[in-house]
Amino acid sequence: MMIFLAGLQGVPQNLLDAARIDGATWWERFRNVTVPYISPVIFFNMVMGIIGAFQVFTQAFIFTDFNGTTVTVNSKAVHFYVLNIYQQAFENGRFGLACALAWILLVVILMMTLIQFYFKKRWVFYNE
Repeated sequence: MMIFLAGLQGVPQNLLDAARIDGATWWERFRNVTVPYISPVIFFNMVMGIIGAFQVFTQAFIFTDFNGTTVTVNSKAVHFYVLNIYQQAFENGRFGLACALAWILLVVILMMTLIQFYFKKRWVFYNE
C-alpha cells in the first residue's frame, strides 16, 4: 500500500485539474489520468506478487507438524512447491533433488517474469 500511495502522489495534479476543467467525470479522470501514471507501480506490484506467490513457504510450514505431515485432514492441502524443496532437502536428506527443484523454480519464475516484461510495453506508461 505504501508503494501505491507513493505512486498516487506522483500523479500530476495539474493534469487532474485540466481533466476536471474539460468536463471529465471522476471515472474518466481515474481511468485516463491516474491509472496510466500509476501503471509502473501496478506492474511492479504485480511482478513482486507473482514471484511471492511462487515462494509460499511459511504458511504451509506452520500448518505441518515436525514430521512433514499436515495437521489438516487433507494431506495435500498445504503441499506447496517450496515446502517440497524443504522436505526433500532437510527431512529426506536429498539435497541434490532439492537443488534441482530449486533450479526449476528459478527457471519458472524467470519465465513468468520475462513474459510479464514482454507484455508490459502494451499497458505500462512511463512519463519521459
